[in-house]
Amino acid sequence: MVRGGGNGEVELSVGVGGGGGGAGGPVEPPVPISLGRLILAGMVAGGVQYGWALQLSLLTPYVQTLGLSHALTSFMWLCGPIAGLVVQPCVGLYSDKCTSRWGRRRPFIMTGCVLICIAVVIVGFSADIGAALGDSKEECSLYHGPRWHAAIVYVLGFWLLDFSNNTVQGPARALMADLSGKYGPSAANSIFCSWMALGNILGYSSGSTDKWHKWFPFLRTRACCEACANLKGAFLVAVLFLCMCLVITLIFAKEVPYKRIAPLPTKANGQVEVEPSGPLAVFQGIRNLPSGMPSVLLVTGLTWLSWFPFILYDTDWMGREIYHGDPKGTPAEASAFQDGVRAGAFGLLLNSIILGFSSFLIEPMCKRLGPRVVWVSSNFLVCIAMAATAIISWWSTKEFHEYVQHAITASKDIKIVCMVLFAFLGVPLAILYSVPFAVTAQLAANKGGGQGLCTGVLNISIVIPQVIIALGAGPWDQLFGKGNIPAFAAASAFALIGGIVGIFLLPKISRRSFRAVSTGGH
Repeated sequence: MVRGGGNGEVELSVGVGGGGGGAGGPVEPPVPISLGRLILAGMVAGGVQYGWALQLSLLTPYVQTLGLSHALTSFMWLCGPIAGLVVQPCVGLYSDKCTSRWGRRRPFIMTGCVLICIAVVIVGFSADIGAALGDSKEECSLYHGPRWHAAIVYVLGFWLLDFSNNTVQGPARALMADLSGKYGPSAANSIFCSWMALGNILGYSSGSTDKWHKWFPFLRTRACCEACANLKGAFLVAVLFLCMCLVITLIFAKEVPYKRIAPLPTKANGQVEVEPSGPLAVFQGIRNLPSGMPSVLLVTGLTWLSWFPFILYDTDWMGREIYHGDPKGTPAEASAFQDGVRAGAFGLLLNSIILGFSSFLIEPMCKRLGPRVVWVSSNFLVCIAMAATAIISWWSTKEFHEYVQHAITASKDIKIVCMVLFAFLGVPLAILYSVPFAVTAQLAANKGGGQGLCTGVLNISIVIPQVIIALGAGPWDQLFGKGNIPAFAAASAFALIGGIVGIFLLPKISRRSFRAVSTGGH
């Protein structure tokens, strides 16, 4: 609940009863925190996002060199939403109830980061591990066949990496809301978003270079050629960066240990009622979500349905529709495709820079216009942008009447327009990464707690659209001619629907109420 401190600060305490919070014992008032300490407390988000950017930019091409087909690669990415459906809600629930002397969130953050480091090492050295387990001993530059032991090791490490990322994300966001004090959950989420943007910038920059094998020549082995050595180098640096971010977060995020002092619930016959745990408790907690949360979950799902086609296929779109390449075509077409992919990675770098700057404008916009207006407006911006991708693609291939990837010309002007579009999408993406979580934090505070559980449940409305797009976008594109245009057109429609639904269903958090939570007034 929201309580004013003696120094005018506001505490967002999180109860644990009923799964959704409110019935459990209170949390001790948080240690007053300065803005500088609050910023440093969220640094772990940058470390995690650094590795995630590398995962997006390097791992899909790399795993295909181990023998997995492109179709299997796409299904492999389903581990992310599966982990999100299972891990984040459970971790959020348990972190709400954690009574460790280190606090409620930090034990889970530290555990998840350690697992991320282990997973990254497994993925990076999968080729060497596979060779030790029985894969071909031929020089990697000469042997281009499948290496199934390495592929299995890689997939196991990949899944562990996704599960570990989900272990950290929920508690890290909840920690920022817990510590936000007089600055409020909106400011805390803006800080979190800024660290994510910085992690993206560093990660995409690291993943775009092919010099790691030259800087660290010892990484290259008989089983691990240049591309593999580059991946090793980038991920080992990611481990060092994550460890540094984790240590800083653990030092500056001073949590007060949670002490449950409320009496245990009893049944009519006087027996102590055992509180459910695990997934059952999560689903029971969903029934006790704060008022307004179902609408937030619906609009969040529609919003992410509009984003995932672009997130999954942005670089492929650049390679096929804009640079007119084909990864399985002639050498010239394959080279054009790779040029487009690298250009897409540069576009994502621009996107992350704009995202970082935009994150500082979100709180002032929410105070001036209200979070609902800001959120709905971002949906309409995405609708326009996704429609623009379809129009640009049609413009680029208008002289052809067959499948779009068979076009053989390219336009410099269109490439520039695409870079502008990548950068423009950083603004609504910053809103997406911040406002839904800030609204969730405020709804949880109004109910009296359950920040961790609410954040975990919100993640369900993010991962379900990812499953839908991962399973449906391919057949949908195939139906209309194998290009990316149909998926982007569908994304534009989802964004429009999400904006309209948000106008009528999103809870109206007044600007005065939003400012009260942020500034300490009540």
